[in-house]
Amino acid sequence: MTYLQKLATIVNDTIAPAAQATDRDSAFPRTAITALGEAGLLGLVSATTVGGMGLGLAEAAQVVERIAEACPSTAMVVTMHYCGTTVLEKFGNEATRKDIAAGHHLTTLAWSDTGSRSHFWAPVGSARQDGNEAVLDGSKTMVTSAGEANSYVWSTCPVAATGASTLWQVDSKLAGISEPKFFDGMGLRGNRSSPLTAKSLRLSNSAMLGTDGGGFDIMIGTVLPVFATLIASCSIGLMEASLKSSCAHVSGNKLEHLGSTLADLPTIRAYIARARIQADMARTLRDDTIAALAAGREDAMLRVMQVKVAAAEAALQVTDTAMRVCGGAAFRKDVGVERYFRDARAASIMAPTSDVLFDFIGKAVCGMPVFG
Repeated sequence: MTYLQKLATIVNDTIAPAAQATDRDSAFPRTAITALGEAGLLGLVSATTVGGMGLGLAEAAQVVERIAEACPSTAMVVTMHYCGTTVLEKFGNEATRKDIAAGHHLTTLAWSDTGSRSHFWAPVGSARQDGNEAVLDGSKTMVTSAGEANSYVWSTCPVAATGASTLWQVDSKLAGISEPKFFDGMGLRGNRSSPLTAKSLRLSNSAMLGTDGGGFDIMIGTVLPVFATLIASCSIGLMEASLKSSCAHVSGNKLEHLGSTLADLPTIRAYIARARIQADMARTLRDDTIAALAAGREDAMLRVMQVKVAAAEAALQVTDTAMRVCGGAAFRKDVGVERYFRDARAASIMAPTSDVLFDFIGKAVCGMPVFG
């Protein structure tokens, strides 16, 4: 059975049936994550040498997109797991890598500090040396899978080196980590994106990922391409679901006094057409981003910055269109539109936000330093 066949079974039997309850109850999708782990899909991008599937970004994008069609909350959990795994595959210890590959370990990123918020590349939390240990202090505004992941890829200011940041592998059960409040969001309600605080958190020096002060290069060079592509895939998946629900609604409901369906109205079809084009353009850009990264093209990083913002903004418009064409019925949860409308709002305000990315892209196009 291929990984996509395994995924289809889990989506149809586990993720989709629980999606409404996951949203309604702000329930972390633990059953889905367990099933994905047992199927080897949490180890999708883990190396074969540690027992993983050894697959890459293109396959991860397929997985995330398909999950997002059913439950964007679960897709976000998987997205952040793949991002964290990408770091741990390069810099983590072998035992953790084997646990991820075996489906026993869920990881995530913990980057956005309370003091610098969506500017995740500039943490303000501290790390200091105390004998053979590092002591971390700081707070994160939103951490996907907070309290549910087995580990966090945590960012701080450097201990002693120059540079913007240092990354650490933090066991989520360590003393010193607290969750000040439970996540109760408008959308992506099941992804447990709570704030976390570290107070006098003690780590072995071996928990450092990469070099002291080398976090920025890992964030931008290693993780951002994966993060941007997979967040875009979440947006693409939920756009696809919104379009399917919208088309089903307008084709299946009649204006009986006119003897026609809603889809017989040219204005409705025009709205659907525009939404279809927007979704397809986002998918095309996502696929080209993957191709650019694989080929090492000069425009690869530009594509990385473009793909997240393009898909996020398209999702805002497509889900708005879905609400519009479904009319009053769109407010009902059983129609299957309003949940995606709410979930789509997250990508545009998730660091780096759409507004920040527009600025970065503008700088790049004008030949200016992006982070200057």
